[in-house]
Amino acid sequence: MTDLATTIEAPSGKDRADENFPVGSWLIARPLRPHMHAFYAFARNADDIADSAALPSAEKIARLNIMEDVLRGRRNDGSPTATALRASLAQTGVTAIHAQDLLHAFRQDALENRTATWPALMEYCRYSAMPVGRYVLDLHGESPDTWPHADALCASLQILNHLQDCATDFAELDRCYLPNDLLAAHGATHADLRAAAETPALRRVFSVLLEHCDELNRAAAGLPRQVHDRRLRLECSIIVNLARRLTRRLRRNDPVATRVALSKTDAAFSIAGALRWIR
Repeated sequence: MTDLATTIEAPSGKDRADENFPVGSWLIARPLRPHMHAFYAFARNADDIADSAALPSAEKIARLNIMEDVLRGRRNDGSPTATALRASLAQTGVTAIHAQDLLHAFRQDALENRTATWPALMEYCRYSAMPVGRYVLDLHGESPDTWPHADALCASLQILNHLQDCATDFAELDRCYLPNDLLAAHGATHADLRAAAETPALRRVFSVLLEHCDELNRAAAGLPRQVHDRRLRLECSIIVNLARRLTRRLRRNDPVATRVALSKTDAAFSIAGALRWIR
């Protein structure tokens, strides 16, 4: 088990540049960017722990618990990213609950590797994705009335990422977020994820999940008009546009055969489409 006198952090090497969507980009007001980066670093470290192929589940839980203890001030050593986020939250006055919710999701990842149903997947998104949007909105002093639209956007982004990484997650972590009941209903199995390309049954599963993403993207479309901060409003619009474009790419391309990713063209069109929110 973990030696509590040492750091429990073991970065994977991934950073904000590896993400599909902007994290604390230049659109965010400069004074707020360090706080965004502190939240991201905390989440990235917790995710790296949960996704480690080398750590047993009990060790993952122990490390995530140390992160929460440091975050909540119950201990002062062991997790530099939690220490930095605790200081950031004290400075900004933003609640720690969003970071704690992320830890809830990462503990789930440490203990479970299958998802039973669509409602179960959405419940997972409630803790793994929605807290990110809520934190960003709170940091900017936005109303909680914006949360439902942001929740829809964050859930869509999470599910799209699950689809992008479905084959890799299964191969490297024996993890699958595709709902078991949906796989069974369309005649697909987890073994299909080991194939060189998607099977017809797996494509039917993807199509159903992408229809859900379309619904979430439509719900997310109302977010920019509710956000008061002009720079954040523009960033939200860009991300909504990127989510739509990634949904379309996943409809046309096979995520089992290759990782389906956004292009520079997608980014350019998403930015252009968001310019109407500069006002």
